[in-house]
Amino acid sequence: MGRIVVKVGSNVLTRPDGKPNVTNMSALVDQIAALTARGHEVILISSGAVACGRGAVTPRRQLDSVAARQLFSSVGQIRLINIYNDLFAHYGIPVGQVLTQKENFSSRTSYLNQRSCMLTMLENGVIPIVNENDTASLTELMFTDNDELSGLVAAMMDADTLVILSNVDGIFTGPPADPASKLIPVVRSGEDVSGNVVASKSGFGRGGMGTKCGIAGKVSEEGVRVIIARGDRPDVLVDLIERPESVPHTLFEPRPEPLSNIKRWIAHSASFAKGCVTVNDRAAEALRGDRAVSLLPVGVTAVEGEWEEGDIITILDPAGSTVAVGRASVDSATALASMGCRGSRPLVHYDYLYTEF
Repeated sequence: MGRIVVKVGSNVLTRPDGKPNVTNMSALVDQIAALTARGHEVILISSGAVACGRGAVTPRRQLDSVAARQLFSSVGQIRLINIYNDLFAHYGIPVGQVLTQKENFSSRTSYLNQRSCMLTMLENGVIPIVNENDTASLTELMFTDNDELSGLVAAMMDADTLVILSNVDGIFTGPPADPASKLIPVVRSGEDVSGNVVASKSGFGRGGMGTKCGIAGKVSEEGVRVIIARGDRPDVLVDLIERPESVPHTLFEPRPEPLSNIKRWIAHSASFAKGCVTVNDRAAEALRGDRAVSLLPVGVTAVEGEWEEGDIITILDPAGSTVAVGRASVDSATALASMGCRGSRPLVHYDYLYTEF
């Protein structure tokens, strides 16, 4: 049996008028309960709070986008979690609410605390229902959408499978509404299908298929199987896990050798970098090669920013392109002092280096 992260979008969970689609929610809960009964561990990433709130309250004055999200999510999250609580109670399954923010993934300590919390919930038969804490998030610190959050959670929790349920069957060779477009059933490890994605998004959600495709590609390269499918098909979730050939979907095949948990964290931490170092061509080539190498000071030509030991830094080649992201073994002052020197300790050890760019 496996650990499954299920992300379900706003357009699956809400009706066109913004009210909760209890029929779809009930069907989803039925399927999660069935998978749980079969021994699977399920983590639910649920959108819908803002949409639920929008359908329940009318602002008394014009609000900016951040204030509107805070208002609607504060009202909608209560409605959303209460519906889930009542639906899962029919199966005797307790649920727990996990509200998080992007900055909770920037610190290794916070990251591990979140992981420990959800592991404890799973060990005690509690299904974590995860959403962004919109009431406390600022625009520049928000997740792109819950697709990004689902990828972070899948990586953090060492999930076997991430299922992204949307309002389309998967990735198509063109616009999904075009009869000439065909569903892409499998994306091989390392294959780029982003050129097929139409730049559009659904009515209530922040993200679109482009984001889903990007997240799916990145998470699959970390060793997690990713499936994109339509969420309102009957028994879609159970079928995807137990009878995948019976339902249309796009599967992103995982890389054969999964990354370690620490490298999965670093892979998603580029936006949290406190500084950067530029390396020469020889060092860049070595880091991009197949051998396991650490970043040594002798290959560094420039140091920018201020950071402490343990912070995330970006490594650039002479042209300014990202070579890697890593957890610094020394602070910025030490990195600057040892720049170009031989015999010094690594600036970033290989075990804390992610180079899949």
